[in-house]
Amino acid sequence: MSKIIRKADLILFVILLLLGVGLSVLSYAAGSGSARTVVITVAGEVYGTYDLAEDREILIERDGHTNKVIINQGHVQMESANCHNQLCVNQGQITKTGEAIICLPNRVVVRITGKEADVDVYSG
Repeated sequence: MSKIIRKADLILFVILLLLGVGLSVLSYAAGSGSARTVVITVAGEVYGTYDLAEDREILIERDGHTNKVIINQGHVQMESANCHNQLCVNQGQITKTGEAIICLPNRVVVRITGKEADVDVYSG
């Protein structure tokens, strides 16, 4: 009668378990150490990267288009824009990693990056 679990199976199990624990620790350490930042791109090019914890006003003037971004107490909002539809201004504040404000007519994207988002997937 042969054994169901062999010595090689146990060794493989321990190796996979240690690999999983190691990757989990590495992933947690990388995610918790990174600060959240605001990345602003204009026409696909990075305009600037700003610390979300530092309050500031950013005036973006390019090709006759003007956008004003406000970073205040961990919130980001498009305060004003000279685009015709004002959807970016009416969107309000964003606070979470992965959220973005997009001014399509002016080709401006304001995105929060850094620490992993609280929720990876929404399902309905």
